[in-house]
Amino acid sequence: MTPPMASSLAVLISLVCAALASSAAGVRVDLTRIHAHPGVTATRFVRDALRRDMHRHTARRLAAASNTTVSAPTKKNSPGGAGEYLMTLSIGTPPVRYPAIADTGSDLIWTQCAPCSHQCFKQPSPLYNPASSTTFGLLPCGSPLSMCAVAPAPGCSCPYNSYNYTYGTGWTAGIQGTETFTFGSTPADQTRVPNIAFGCSNASSDDFTGSSGLVGLGRGPVSLVSQLGAGKFSYCLTPFQDTRSTSKLLIGPSASLDGAAGVGSTPFVANPATGPSYYYLNLKGISLGTTALHIPPNAFSLKADGTGGLIIDSGTTITSLGNAAYQKIRAAVVSLVTLPTSADASAATGFDLCFALPSPKAAPPAMPSMTLHFDGADMVLPSDSYMMQDSGVWCLAMQNQTDGEVNILGNYQQQNMHILYDVGKETLSFAPTKCSTL
Repeated sequence: MTPPMASSLAVLISLVCAALASSAAGVRVDLTRIHAHPGVTATRFVRDALRRDMHRHTARRLAAASNTTVSAPTKKNSPGGAGEYLMTLSIGTPPVRYPAIADTGSDLIWTQCAPCSHQCFKQPSPLYNPASSTTFGLLPCGSPLSMCAVAPAPGCSCPYNSYNYTYGTGWTAGIQGTETFTFGSTPADQTRVPNIAFGCSNASSDDFTGSSGLVGLGRGPVSLVSQLGAGKFSYCLTPFQDTRSTSKLLIGPSASLDGAAGVGSTPFVANPATGPSYYYLNLKGISLGTTALHIPPNAFSLKADGTGGLIIDSGTTITSLGNAAYQKIRAAVVSLVTLPTSADASAATGFDLCFALPSPKAAPPAMPSMTLHFDGADMVLPSDSYMMQDSGVWCLAMQNQTDGEVNILGNYQQQNMHILYDVGKETLSFAPTKCSTL
């Protein structure tokens, strides 16, 4: 299949049937793809997504070095975005709606606040003003949700729990408060949850354009999932070429793989050196078709100093692997494809390995599935989930990085896979699913 890569990976999350506070079912969320500007080509999209992912990787290295759980948000570099998922919710009383980047690779919830006395990025919704809300309060410094306690860092100080966080290519600063958050798109299905701890940023760089802030869905105590006490959540991302169907995100008891076929489960791996934020997994090997690749056994190992390992991240578009593992995958793909490689396509997209198809509309050759061998379960990826086609070129949708850095399973490799994060049971479960029918 051919993804029309002129469409963006950016997704607007419209909360539907929000009944977390009034129903045992939890929250059902529709993920609706936002299409890119007509002038955004596939080449530009891929280049922007790779640049954005590189910024996230840089931020993770900085976070690991400082023992914080802060990670970079996704960055929108094109009119249609470069891989973000935007969660629309409301904050305050009266409620002010705002779209925020939903990120499983971080914890902190924050939005821009008025007045922005220093610097604010352009956002699609009005600035939230805590002075206009009857339910805003300052978070006490002694709170277990204080970022000064959760992730001590320079610039974090009391009595107002002020923070100043520097991401790979961006930063945000403000104070922590508590507020009532409203979930639901219509009055009939709205649920209001009081006393959510969040960051009220009054100065930020312009690296978050297209959103009004960020919602962390990580494992740490200040994430939305942790504060709601949801225990688990799941999502199922429709294929990138499917521009009509909606993806689904479920938070709470309704998040389940009951009845799904081919369910596999693998435990999360703790990394005491970097804190609880990331969802680490134990990847033991990779196969292409029936051939097990001879990847060094320590390529995906989590080191004692907290480096290495592999995380799954919905906020990263393209899977990034250490060079030793990537080169084995690259060689295996090259050995199966008889098409000529295209240096021009690689330069244009940023992908290391691209092939030239006979014509812009020519179908690529058949390829075997790729299997990720996790501890206790195999995740099988069809070729559409690791190869990307556009306008006569066909590329390996993965990138390499320096050995020893954290490996990342991105969302392109997660399409048409129903994925359940069970924080309570410390497991990730998944099942191949036609997500458009879920």
